[in-house]
Amino acid sequence: MRRLLNRVRLIHLSAGAAIILFLWMIARFWHPAFGFTALLQFDESHEAGAITEFREYPVYVHPGFAPYDGLQYAQIAFHPLLDPAALRPAVDDLAYRGRRILLPANAWILAAGRPSLIAGIYSGLNIACWLVLALVLWRALPASDWRGFLAWGGVLFSAGALASVRLALIDLPALLLIAIALVRFERGKPRTAAGWLAAAALTRETSLLATGIFIEKPLKTGPAKSVFCICAAAAPLLLWAAYVRWRVGAVDQGGTGNLDWPVAGLVGKWHECLRAVTGSPHSPFAWLTLCTLAGLTAQIVFIAIRPRSGDAWWRVGAAFAVLALVLGPAVWEGDRMSAARVVLPLTLACNLLAARTRAPVAWLLALNLTVPGGFAELKAPNLPAGAAHGSVLAAVRPRQGWYGYESNSHHRWGWSGARAKLEVRTWPQAAPVKVLLTAKLQGITPRRVRVLREGRELWAGEVSPALTGIALLLEIAGGSATLDFESDAPLVAEGPEPGARKLGFAIYDTKLQILL
Repeated sequence: MRRLLNRVRLIHLSAGAAIILFLWMIARFWHPAFGFTALLQFDESHEAGAITEFREYPVYVHPGFAPYDGLQYAQIAFHPLLDPAALRPAVDDLAYRGRRILLPANAWILAAGRPSLIAGIYSGLNIACWLVLALVLWRALPASDWRGFLAWGGVLFSAGALASVRLALIDLPALLLIAIALVRFERGKPRTAAGWLAAAALTRETSLLATGIFIEKPLKTGPAKSVFCICAAAAPLLLWAAYVRWRVGAVDQGGTGNLDWPVAGLVGKWHECLRAVTGSPHSPFAWLTLCTLAGLTAQIVFIAIRPRSGDAWWRVGAAFAVLALVLGPAVWEGDRMSAARVVLPLTLACNLLAARTRAPVAWLLALNLTVPGGFAELKAPNLPAGAAHGSVLAAVRPRQGWYGYESNSHHRWGWSGARAKLEVRTWPQAAPVKVLLTAKLQGITPRRVRVLREGRELWAGEVSPALTGIALLLEIAGGSATLDFESDAPLVAEGPEPGARKLGFAIYDTKLQILL
C-alpha cells in the first residue's frame, strides 16, 4: 500500500511539474504592453490591411512576413456579428472563417465588448483551454499509473495541442469541448454531450465527426434519441452557417487543397519528409516533422488494428483517422503541418484507449512521437522592450535598418549597418506620455553614433566594442516617436562569406520606463 501511495504521489508531482513547465514556456510570450498577443502571429505584411482596432490598441507585430490564422480569428472577435465593411478587407475568406465563431465570440463576451481587451483575451483563451483540458483528461483517464500519465502528457504536449496554443488557433478549444462531450456521454448524458458537441462544431466544423459516439450497436439510447442527439449537435452550426451566408456571402476559397484521394496526402508527406532528412542540406526541423508524421501514422494504425466499435472513444478516433487519410497537401505541407492540429481528436482517442486497455508502453511511445514537435512550437521569442504603468503602456518597435534581434541568457541585441530606426509607441495614443529609454550601444569598431528625433540630436558619442550606456527622455504625443540611429564610419563584414552582413553598431538591452 505504501508503495502504491508513493507511486501515486510521484505521478501527481510529475503532473504538477509538467503544468509548471508549460506555464513557464508560455510565460516567455508575455509582454508588459502587448500581453500574449505575440501568439496571434500578426505581421508587418498584414498591418496596413488590418482592422482599425489592431492599429489603435496594443497588438504585437511580428517583423517581416510571418502570418498565421490566429490573426484572422482575433480580428473577427472585434466584430462577432461579422460586419462585412469592417472585416472583409482584413480577413481572408470571411465566410469560411466566420463559421468558426465560438472562440472569437467568447473573447468579445469576456471583454464585455471593450476593444482594448479583446485581442489580449482572445490570445489567452488557448492557454486557459489547455489548463482545463489537463484537468478533464486527468479525471477521464484516470492518470493513476505511468501509462495514464504518459497518455495525459502525450495529448497536452503534442505538436497539435501546443501549435494551437502558440498560434492562438481554434483546434485545442474544439478538442476540449469534444473531450467534455465524450465524458458526459460515458456518464449516460447523451443530450448534454450533444450540447457540448454543438459548441465544438461552432468552434471547428470537423468536430461533427465526433457525433459518431451516438451510433452504437446496439443502440442503447434508441434510434430516435440517437438521431435527435446528432441533429441537436449539428443544428447550431447549420443555423449559424445560414446567417454567415446571408451576412457575408458564399465561401470564396476556403478548403482549397484540404482534401485528396485516400492516403495520397499521407504518402506524399512521407516522401517529402524522407527526402528532407536524407538530402543535403535539410531543414533543422526536418527530423521533428518526421517524428510528428510517424506519430500520426502510428495513431492511424493503432485505431485500425485494435478495433473497439463499442467504445465511444474508439469511434471518434476512427472518424478522425479516416479524415487523416483523406487530408490534402495543403494540410500536410511545411514543417509546421496543420494535420497535427486537424486530427487532434485522433491523438486524444488513441492515448486514452492505450491507457485504459493497458497497451504496451511501446505503443504509447509511438503514439506520442509528436511531442518533440510540440516542444519546438514554444521556442522562446525575442520580444522588444515594453513597460506598463496602470493603464498607460509603452513598447519599442524596431523598424528598418536592423538585422533582427538575437539573445542569450544575459543580453538581447540587434545589429545594424550605418542607419536604423527605432519606434517607441504608447497607449492610449491620444494621451501625452513621458518615457525614459535606456540601452547600451556597441560598435563593430570604434565609431561615433548619433541618435536623432525628427532631425533633432538627442544623443551623440563614441562607441566601441565595449558597451556604452545611453539614456533618452522622450515626451510622446500622438502615440509614437521615431528615433534615428546613424553612424558615418565604414561598415565591417562579419565574416568572409559573400553574403556576410555589413555591420556598424548594435543596440543592447533596451528598457523603457513610463514617467507620470
